[in-house]
Amino acid sequence: MSDSVLERFKPLFEPKTVAVVGASAKGTAFPNVFIRRIREFGFKGAIYPIHPTAREIDGLPAYRSLGETPEPVDYAFIAIAAAQVPPLLREGRGRVRYAQVISSGFGEVDEGKELQDELVAAARAGGMRLIGPNCLGIYTPRGRVTFAEIGPDAVGSVGIVSQSGGLGTDIIRRGLSRGLQFSGLVTVGNSADIGPSDLIEYYLADPQTRVIGTYIETAADGRRLFEILRDARAAKPVVVLKGGRTRQGRAAAASHTGSLAGDDRAWVALSKQTGCVMAATLDEFLDILLAFQALAPRAQQPTQRVVLFGNGGGASVLATDYFARLGLDVLPFGHETLAALAALKLPPGTSITNPVDCPVGTLQQDDGRVAEKILDLICGLGKPEALVMHLNLSAFVGRTRPEVLDNLVQAALRVQQHYPGRSHFLLVLRSDGEPALEERKRAFRAGAAALGIPVYDEISNAGRALAALAWHERFVHSRQRDR
Repeated sequence: MSDSVLERFKPLFEPKTVAVVGASAKGTAFPNVFIRRIREFGFKGAIYPIHPTAREIDGLPAYRSLGETPEPVDYAFIAIAAAQVPPLLREGRGRVRYAQVISSGFGEVDEGKELQDELVAAARAGGMRLIGPNCLGIYTPRGRVTFAEIGPDAVGSVGIVSQSGGLGTDIIRRGLSRGLQFSGLVTVGNSADIGPSDLIEYYLADPQTRVIGTYIETAADGRRLFEILRDARAAKPVVVLKGGRTRQGRAAAASHTGSLAGDDRAWVALSKQTGCVMAATLDEFLDILLAFQALAPRAQQPTQRVVLFGNGGGASVLATDYFARLGLDVLPFGHETLAALAALKLPPGTSITNPVDCPVGTLQQDDGRVAEKILDLICGLGKPEALVMHLNLSAFVGRTRPEVLDNLVQAALRVQQHYPGRSHFLLVLRSDGEPALEERKRAFRAGAAALGIPVYDEISNAGRALAALAWHERFVHSRQRDR
């Protein structure tokens, strides 16, 4: 089954030929922008503009229909008036694999429902699969095709399917700033033919994808989605951002993609029975994906005991409360660990119980390398399942040498390598929004992300991501135990 799914979707994620419908000879329409973007993104295959009269568009020979291109088309990007799309698809005559209809005016409005039925019938008559309508396109680094203006060009491990094009753009752009890298992102809009279930099934089979995220408003084939996720037995984490979980949200979803969003209780039950993780906000969704991208779940030892290490006592206390509400324990160390930490004779003001609160004066000892001694004892004797290092950057910048922060993170990494697989490591970089500090934070985040460290803005963000990871680990552990 997995081989056939991979083979079936390869032309979408790695197209060799792309047709573009709706580009203008003047070069100003959105499809013209799409042509320029995929060229800049490194697409090396053939691009076929489709136009009824133009002989050339953006320096490329134009063709009158999808049935007249020199080679069959793997992926067609279509942005023309809704009523013109069905006749266009019929002309494909079995020479188009996937058609993505960007145009709106179909099932998301009452007067377009019949036209959407006609659209699906036309796609079938033309021998192609349909994505959309009412969506923005695909973003596939491995295929060098993108609808988005910016996005990481590295092929990553996060696979996304979104029923919202705008949210898909947000996921790419905001994911980029967090260090997320994608195996692919497909916007599916009204999902008249291909829907979230089809693409989740693909990502589950795709060896490039390690974690799956979906923004979903409704699943017309809810039973199939449940069976796909149930049969996968949480082999890969699946993170669901569900739109339309309230009465008001369901009304908004109906007007957005023509979807009738299901009862929220059904989605809660889906999560409990399949192990998929529910996210409540876009930020939470991205934070959870980041954790799964960077951290390998440990089903044999689900995360429960957490150590907080950093500067900021009040922040640590608040975080301890928050973690407890999430089902994560920040508990004082045992006698052996406390005695070993006390023997380091750290400066006054340092708290060596868990949370470990170290003023900047402590952390800057030996240019930050003192952290390695502390963390080595914590991981070696305390044996936490997760370690969250939180640094208030405003306390460092201008008061310590620049390399102190780098040394702190490098110390944590060396300790992690010393105790492989023992604890998840998450980094929190807190700041006050001051522009120079934010610039330093962006650079520092990029460096940490290059080392595979998930970086968060607040301890609460790291806590929620860690709780999602723990949920997945416990689910897989329970299924393995029940075998």
